[in-house]
Formats: sequence, structure tokens, C-alpha cells
Amino acid sequence: MVFPCRPDLQGKDAVNLDFSPQDVAFRDQVRTFIAENYPDALRGKQDNEEALTKEDYFSWHRILAKQGWSAPSWPVEWGGTGWTPTQKYIWSEELAKADALPVLPFGVNMVAPVIYTFGTQEQKERFLPGIRDGLVWWCQGYSEPGAGSDLASLKTKAERIKADDGHEYYIVNGQKTWTTLAQFADWGFFLVRTDPDAKPQSGISFLLIDMKTPGIEVRRITTLEGGHEVNEVWLDNVKVPVENRIYEENKGWTCAKALLLHERSGIAGVARSKRNLERLRQFSSTELADAGGPLLADAFFKRKVAELEIDLTALEYTELRTLAGESAGKGPGPESSILKIKGTEIQQRLTDLALEAAGHYGAPYLREAPHNLGAVGPDAAHGVAGAYFNNRKTSIYGGSNEIQRNIIAKVVLGL
Repeated sequence: MVFPCRPDLQGKDAVNLDFSPQDVAFRDQVRTFIAENYPDALRGKQDNEEALTKEDYFSWHRILAKQGWSAPSWPVEWGGTGWTPTQKYIWSEELAKADALPVLPFGVNMVAPVIYTFGTQEQKERFLPGIRDGLVWWCQGYSEPGAGSDLASLKTKAERIKADDGHEYYIVNGQKTWTTLAQFADWGFFLVRTDPDAKPQSGISFLLIDMKTPGIEVRRITTLEGGHEVNEVWLDNVKVPVENRIYEENKGWTCAKALLLHERSGIAGVARSKRNLERLRQFSSTELADAGGPLLADAFFKRKVAELEIDLTALEYTELRTLAGESAGKGPGPESSILKIKGTEIQQRLTDLALEAAGHYGAPYLREAPHNLGAVGPDAAHGVAGAYFNNRKTSIYGGSNEIQRNIIAKVVLGL
């Protein structure tokens, strides 16, 4: 059984398994708010597995922004909630239980921490409100062909010039790939090489680029399950004002590392995995017409589910310790690599077992694929194949799990 738990910040790494009366009241408030305010149109599209539009994603974000809940981890002065680690935990749990979309991470959880940590006051005032309020869509320009996990080898270059109008600009040329949802993006945050002669990590800068700037082309990549989630982004003599650079020139690697720590912590997805595990249990407890009995009655399958649940419980406690550390003023550290490895492995094991439970009912359903044969069999089998294929990437993005093991070996174990 996965127990509800929360960090007890009064003791040494202690974990209190009971919510306080105040936390219970907060949980009830959150649960009621989601039930009363989650958009019906968005829920309908999710239930029918329809592709979501930019406005679909933003509709829930803007409701949360109006409530003041769109950026729980931000500093209060910029719109953060000031929630305790327990309340953040409850929030993620209730979102997952309600099958409500989380706020997309690229703005709120990734570029915003870089801006409010390393940006100037002017940059904070210019960019943070639009991110918080769901007015500006962001994408991430990190990976390149040949520079994914080895990100420091990126080749997109930015040359600094002084224009006739007296202003300084960067002229950016290169290619980014696997850029998630760039087809909707208003702005992007990009790593570019500003000093080709410096050591790889020392010659990189962090730029914010308006995606409507002439010279930017977004090209679709169709993923295994037939969806349009990722893209190539080509930059041909793209003109970027120098004031759009965050932090110092050639020191963008510092920003990149900080952003990746936040990204990796969020990839773990513990609450969502708990919800998906419950769905797996429900589905595998159902007797299919030609299966000869519920799959969960099979001892070997039941053992796989039990082992997965134990690993997920351990991951949950690790995430709670990370939240407790953040509340004490410690940013995410190497433990984010542990969260990323175990979280993505668990997500993949969940989709493995879901496809095993669905059997041949899961095979023909590939969302948005040209050869889509439609949904057959039990409702719970719909979309299982698509989720399985799509989740193959989780152990690669955000820094491959092999790279995360190297980080743990070096930083944690001192090897």
C-alpha cells in the first residue's frame, strides 16, 4: 500500500504519516476547487483522447493563475503560493487523482527559475508575469543532432554585432531538435555558443528568443505513436537583442545546469504514476471475455505489480525529502538525478504492464496515426499502445539515465 505521507520539518529527516488538520482542510479545499473549476471542454477532450490545442492547455493554466496557484514553487514576491512541502505534495496528488492537466513545465518550472535566479530586475518584470498568468507559451532549445546528452558539444552559434541603430544583437544560426510543443511556442529559451574557442562549457550563453523572429522555422517530427509532440527548430540569421541574454555572456552553462535540476526533479512524476498504477490494478482485475480470468490473479503478473508498487513508494519518499530540502532553502541537487532515473523507469514499467494487461486489444490503437484502426475492446485498453511507445523517450530526455548515473557516481559517491 502507498501511504499518504509528508515531511515533518521539525525532526531530522523524519516522516509523519498523518496529515495535520490544517493539511486535511487544504486537501479538501484543493479537491473542491478542481472539481468545480476544471474546464468541461478540456475534460471531454481528454476522455475522448483528442489532440489538445494551445488554448486547451492555457484554459486550465489561466484558471489557476486567477486563483494564485499557477506557480506554487516560485518566490511569493513573483506570484508563488508560499505553500509548505506538504501542501505541494497534496496539490500534485490531487491533480493526479482528478486526472487534471498539470501546468506545462517549460515556462513555470524550467525557464522561470532561471529568470528569477539569474535575471535582471527588468527581465523578471518583463517575462515572469506572462509565464505565471498563462499568456506566453515557452519551448526549450537545448538538444541538437549530435548534442543531446552531451549537451556541451552544441554547435548553434551566436555572433555579437552592433547594428546601425546603435543596439547590440546576437545573430543566431543552427538547429535544435526534439523541441517539445514548439509548434505552439511564443518564446523559447536557447543555449547557444558565443565563444567557439573556449572550453565547451565555458563558451555557451542562455538566450530568450521570440519565436516569431524572422529566420525561425519549426518542422514537425512525428513520434512512434503517431503524435505531433516534438519538432526541429531551424535558426537562420535570427536577430536577438543582447538584453535577451540571461546572466553573463559565455556563462550560460550555469543557467543550464540549474534548469536541468528543476526539470529532472519534475520528470519523476510520482503522483501521476500512483494514479496510473491504480488504473493498472483496476484494469488487470477485470475479466476479459477471452482471457480466462483477471490477469491480476496470475501470480507472476501480481508479483510484477507488487514490485513496482514498492519501488514507487521508495521514490515517493525520496521526492518528499527533496521537497523538504527545498523548503529549507536548498535547491534541487544530485538527488534530482535519482528521481529522474527511478521515475522514468517506473513510468516505462507501468506502460509495459498496461500493454501486457491489454494484450491484443492494445495493439491496433495508435493515436493520430494514419493507419489508426480505431478503438476495440475494453475502454481501459484504448491508448495503451500509444502511451507505451511515447514513454520510450522518458529515460532519454532531460539527460539520459546513463548520464544521470554518471552524475550520481561523481557527485554522490565521489567516484
